Amino acid sequence: MRSVRKAPRELDEERLVQLVARGDRAAFEELYRRTAPWMALRLRRRCADEQIVAEVMQETYLAVWRAAGAFVGSSAGGTAAGWLWTIAARRLVDAFRRRAHHAEPPAAAALPDAAPAAEEEALATAVGGDVGDALRRLAPELRQVLQAMVLDGLSVRETAVLLGLPEGTVKTRARRARIAMREALA
Repeated sequence: MRSVRKAPRELDEERLVQLVARGDRAAFEELYRRTAPWMALRLRRRCADEQIVAEVMQETYLAVWRAAGAFVGSSAGGTAAGWLWTIAARRLVDAFRRRAHHAEPPAAAALPDAAPAAEEEALATAVGGDVGDALRRLAPELRQVLQAMVLDGLSVRETAVLLGLPEGTVKTRARRARIAMREALA
């Protein structure tokens, strides 16, 4: 029996990454088509400088092309989208570090009256009940730190660079966020 190969449009992201690891250009193009819009949106919410966002996008997808074989997928509890975002978030931190030698890190693009970010909407639907309510009640500066450290998996230092804050402030906000969540869920 011959196996019929599915078109890249019919495959999930995890399978696309596996095909990219084998050098499949069509799979890479499909992965990019699916993930680049939300990736750019998430990056813009953290960085107002379009040049940095463009550089990070390029570096991220270059890293995906080169390191797709390192993706372990759902066997380790991960998702392709999560893996991609981890790469992008770390590339953004790297970009901020490179630019920090020449100028101040770009201000975050999040405006108080802006529409909710895609990840905030996903968080609201994914984390429901008491935990979701507690997260939504957190002060925005505490929620930002919690998102970066818990959801994006960044270190204190990476979060500090990403948000343009001193590391001590990040630690304090993370502690305050944990205490507020614990009290809200008690």
